[in-house]
Amino acid sequence: MSNIDQKLTEMRNGFNAVSEAVEALAAKPAPEAQILKRGLSGDHINGGKITNFSSVGITDTATDTQIRVSDNGVTIVALSVNTINNPLTVEGQLTVNGAIRATRLDVDEISADVRNERTSNLEFRAENGSILNKGFVWSGQGNTRSLTFQGGPDRFFSSETVDIFRDKEYRIGNVPVLSATNLGQGVTQSNLQTVGTLQSLAVAGRVNIDEHIIYDPDSMRLGIGTSEPNGAVSIQSLDHEFVIDPTDDFRFKFGTWTTSGLDVITDDTKRLSIESSGTITVHSKTIYNDKIGVGVNNFASDADITTAGPVRFQGKKQQVGNDIPNSGSYVKGDIVWNSDPRPTGYVGWICVREGTPGDWKPFGQISA
Repeated sequence: MSNIDQKLTEMRNGFNAVSEAVEALAAKPAPEAQILKRGLSGDHINGGKITNFSSVGITDTATDTQIRVSDNGVTIVALSVNTINNPLTVEGQLTVNGAIRATRLDVDEISADVRNERTSNLEFRAENGSILNKGFVWSGQGNTRSLTFQGGPDRFFSSETVDIFRDKEYRIGNVPVLSATNLGQGVTQSNLQTVGTLQSLAVAGRVNIDEHIIYDPDSMRLGIGTSEPNGAVSIQSLDHEFVIDPTDDFRFKFGTWTTSGLDVITDDTKRLSIESSGTITVHSKTIYNDKIGVGVNNFASDADITTAGPVRFQGKKQQVGNDIPNSGSYVKGDIVWNSDPRPTGYVGWICVREGTPGDWKPFGQISA
């Protein structure tokens, strides 16, 4: 036998031995499965339920299905979680029967009908670098109401009236500026146009009432109808001006500053008129309870009327001289009283024919 034939015979015998061994294994009953501790392959599980299951990270004590896993996701009947370490997105509604505690809560809209209890400030953060138009907005009934922060300049804007309790007040820098009944003492400038009845008014500085009554504290003058009074008190109308003013000799003067005349009236009736030329006209009876002096500085105590020149009674002139006049116009009945009467002389001279100076005759011869 050649070597080749010998090799083929050995191979044939080996295949026969393998075939017999396979047939013997196939005919032999399968041994019972043995699962080693801490060794369970998923290939050993197909269908059925595992009860009372636990591992290092999982403990299953449920008596009914609590978690369902499908291609659409995971469905959990009830979830109790201490910490979620990654961002969480909720598609749909989220109902929380307890409290939500968050370091920061970013929402587009909050709709709530419960009390808001806070232990820290309510903060509105800038959006796109701006905090303008942020605040509170009320809508759903009529016009939208708002309390928001606005710019130009920075300010809080309220679309509605702000009503505070009657015993409270508005303050700036913790200083009262306005209450229900008082305007703060620190308010020194305003533009009030209408006020009620003032019980008292103290003004320090310039006063301007309707551009008609003006007081200038620098000149200490009051002008009515003028901003440039010519006296301490001035009343002006068109081209007329009446003034009251102190003089340098500690007196007071009053009258017209212009060429207008001055009338003193009672019962809207002229009683005394003074013209710009100085002429004084008395329009009613006049009663003097003391002496009268005309053209004199010193009054004679023993006479009611003292004059420095002639007087005229009912059209008749009377004067004092030491002789008949040699000039001037006189009428019949004018008298010159002798200023130097002597015995056998005359009391005076009387005009018997008018002229310049007219004809004169002595009268009232004095005894020797």
